[in-house]
Amino acid sequence: MSGAAQNPLLNPISPENLLDPIPFYKELRENEPVYWSDAVQAWIITRHEDVLNCFRDSRLHSNRTKFYEIQFQHMGALELVQDIIKTVGNQMVMKDGAQHLRLRRLVNPGFTPQILDSWRPAIRRVTNELVDQVRHRGHMDVVESIAYLLPPLIIAELFGIPTEDRERFQSWAAPLAQFFSPTAGMDLMTQARLANAALVEFSKYLRALLAERRLNPGSDVLSMMLQSQEGGGMTEDEVVANANLMLSAGHLTTTDQLSNGLHDLLAHPEELQLLRENPSLVKSAVEEIIRYSPALPFIHRLAAETFQLKGKTIQEGQMVFLGMAAANRDPEVFPDPDRFDIRRDYNHQKHFSFAFGPHHCMGAGLARRELEIAIEELIARLPGLRLDETKPPKRKCSSLLFRGFESLPVRW
Repeated sequence: MSGAAQNPLLNPISPENLLDPIPFYKELRENEPVYWSDAVQAWIITRHEDVLNCFRDSRLHSNRTKFYEIQFQHMGALELVQDIIKTVGNQMVMKDGAQHLRLRRLVNPGFTPQILDSWRPAIRRVTNELVDQVRHRGHMDVVESIAYLLPPLIIAELFGIPTEDRERFQSWAAPLAQFFSPTAGMDLMTQARLANAALVEFSKYLRALLAERRLNPGSDVLSMMLQSQEGGGMTEDEVVANANLMLSAGHLTTTDQLSNGLHDLLAHPEELQLLRENPSLVKSAVEEIIRYSPALPFIHRLAAETFQLKGKTIQEGQMVFLGMAAANRDPEVFPDPDRFDIRRDYNHQKHFSFAFGPHHCMGAGLARRELEIAIEELIARLPGLRLDETKPPKRKCSSLLFRGFESLPVRW
């Protein structure tokens, strides 16, 4: 795209920028707000106003299946991802306009505020069960003992997944996440095989579960989706594809967001103490946690036609990465944006960590409730909770789309 060699400091997937992307975001916002990256073969948008306008722009499509199809066709390996392309093409995140609205409306009844509030006791119960297992130790790895376990346990309860099967759907979700957000230098062919095989097994499991629900329907989300199918609103393929999406995305990002948030709270002891003294600030604290270190720093769109953006020509078929994490630190919208402040005014300052517009994350309400309750219980039940001085945390930052922790040792 660029005739001159690009500045290596602006490589979004360099180890330095993946480890600490904040200076990279600032440089792009100030000097290259619409930036073509040779490294990822995509445009990167970083200013809050531009990201907002891109979310609203009908020329940027959500359906990226064609991108994967062309990519693997060029590699001579389209057969490796046939099941992925077919299934993902039925997911609401890959739809726009009326098709997206249809699927979202049919699934939404399971995620209303009233329904989600009814799950608060279950979230608190599961959280306390996990805390009970570690409380006597005086130390733990937050990722291993809390963040990796709580979100999948909750999303599985919402969908009525049997307890004994929950580790299985976690094992299927992991290779799919790796495929959609590959680590730099990863063998794409191998990862495609693993992801496609995981998706086939996951879909087979969901179809068997749907058959059981037809005989014994319940009040879980999967039963609600089944009612939509039987009413002619969704095909079985669409039910399976979107259940797959919500079960996978419903725990992977919340796992990372919970570990990110606890790290930021513990790394700012004055804010942690403020929250201890004012528990009513928990909702505001969660919003700041989500803004400050989002688990999903970018979301990508595909240009459906050639158009101009801030003097740059975006060609039809090119990928456009919307920098939600970068926009969340735009000083034009968030005063002193690099300060972690749990009293920030979120009535007037809107972050993009759950995207925006028609594709605003359906699971945002569930994620917020999980974060609020987990933070409340951990602070209340583990006095003296702090980062482990003897064991540094290990970040998970090997790809552009997901950001969290591999381990987060703490003591109390």
